[in-house]
Amino acid sequence: MTDSTSANVVVVPCKYKTGRVLGQGTYATVKEAVHIETGERFAVKVLNKKLMAGREQLIRNEITVLKRISLGHPNVLSLRDYFETQNNLYLVMDLASGGELLDRICQKGSYYEMDAARLVYTITDVVAYLHRNDIVHRDLKPENLLFRTQDEDSELLVADFGLSRIVEREKFHLLTTTCGTPGYMAPEIFLKKGYGAEVDMWAIGVITYFLLCGYTPFDRDTNAEEIQAIIRAEYSFEPKEYWADISDEAKSFIRSTLMIDPQQRLSAADALHHPWLRAAKEAVEKGTKMGEAPPMLSPAGSDSNLLPSVKKNFNARRTLRKAIDMVRLVNKLTQEYGVVDEHVVGAAE
Repeated sequence: MTDSTSANVVVVPCKYKTGRVLGQGTYATVKEAVHIETGERFAVKVLNKKLMAGREQLIRNEITVLKRISLGHPNVLSLRDYFETQNNLYLVMDLASGGELLDRICQKGSYYEMDAARLVYTITDVVAYLHRNDIVHRDLKPENLLFRTQDEDSELLVADFGLSRIVEREKFHLLTTTCGTPGYMAPEIFLKKGYGAEVDMWAIGVITYFLLCGYTPFDRDTNAEEIQAIIRAEYSFEPKEYWADISDEAKSFIRSTLMIDPQQRLSAADALHHPWLRAAKEAVEKGTKMGEAPPMLSPAGSDSNLLPSVKKNFNARRTLRKAIDMVRLVNKLTQEYGVVDEHVVGAAE
């Protein structure tokens, strides 16, 4: 993908017809595409080579990771094809048209602890698959969990392997780059002492907590306070009204994943045998749909609809975050220019 290699690119007849834009980033645009011969629909990530100059290794790494894991697990958003032209690089991926995990939950009429357990089981099963293939994801979060279709029984897919790395098993502790999404990052990442596959299990613990109440365990007013809470693993199952109906097994699972010492943290393979996920495995194998509320292992969580509190907390924090971001923007504009557009202030209010 350097200038010298770009000059030798062989342009092949295009096999895909692109359509509407699904997403836009700094270096890439994601479009819906249709295979001209088969009619099969995909998502195509179009990367501009000029904008990616100097960052080619990031894309090579993503392709290498995706080639290793694609089509090997039903819940991985897979790479189906890739090719390049003189100006762009194209990654042809599975099309996930079912939306993000949290949006899907909020659209439901009901949502139970077993639904959360079933989702966490699927995510953990994918992570166990990644770790068996010497891959650390490093950016697990709800936004990277997508549904394949709008169907009720649609598969949940783990997506976005841009920060993933292939690391030999005996060197799993040698990663040092600070990356990921702060609220889901493990303590060892911030402490810069080297880290490994255990960071994915910490992220699963945070996701599990989030799925059961609608907010993350280390949510604080500032990023600095949030990081300190993560480093010290300072969290609680509060307020009690949100956690009273959650089973002890669920709380045990969270505690086992949010251990400060990575070596004490539950591994993905062991997590699949945790009592909370064993019951979820049965629901997955039976094809139970979200909202059908199969019984949990204990009376708590057996028939409590979590949707009202999860939706309320999720939407409240999303609104708060937007307000905070807007205030920061206003402050920045004030510092730089001394004035702020009244429409921006109005949006902040």
